[in-house]
Amino acid sequence: IMANKKKVIVTGFEPFGEHTVNSSWVAVQELDRLGLGEAVDLYVCEVPVEYQAVQSLLPSLWKQHQPQLVVHVGVSGLATTVTLEQCGHNEGYRRLDNCSYCPASQCCMENGPDCINSVLDMDAVCRKVNDSGLGVVVSVSKDAGRYLCDYTYYTSLYLGQGRSAFIHVPPLGKPYSSWELGKALQAIVREMLELLELDRAEEEHKYHDHCHHQHQHQHQHAH
Repeated sequence: IMANKKKVIVTGFEPFGEHTVNSSWVAVQELDRLGLGEAVDLYVCEVPVEYQAVQSLLPSLWKQHQPQLVVHVGVSGLATTVTLEQCGHNEGYRRLDNCSYCPASQCCMENGPDCINSVLDMDAVCRKVNDSGLGVVVSVSKDAGRYLCDYTYYTSLYLGQGRSAFIHVPPLGKPYSSWELGKALQAIVREMLELLELDRAEEEHKYHDHCHHQHQHQHQHAH
């Protein structure tokens, strides 16, 4: 067993509105079957389409699992590509959820920033996956739609200091099958983990460089 297994959480949503089957959860279950390789401990769960459920579920997911990355997947009836969302928004939640509820403040986090960006560069992830000849088109968006998708993303970005991602998928068969969506999620999440790894190596490198200079500096004073 690898001691340094990376923990990754991937979520999909339950059915809502005209989405009697939610392709996001179908795709996440497909990803769960495919897996992310030996080095990754993947945990998947289905998120209710309810503001209050998200408020209680997300903190426990982050706390309990201490994941390196949390990826939320949601369906968009308007999407024709697999869409990577760069940021989550705090305000504008007027649409009623599956419990016919919406936050009185119409926002996620009282006094939270308007918008939180993922630490991941979605343009870079998009380029890499599209260049890999996957057969599924990936694009990037900066508006996750001000419903449970956006709300969940913002909450997760807030809790995870930006170590979160959101992926919108089209409904099943429009144009992609569940297997194609699963393969796309697998490729995308792998790419995201690789980028996080590179960033971490760079950070450590910077830190050690800095550390090294400090020592040299002290050394000169000693003589």
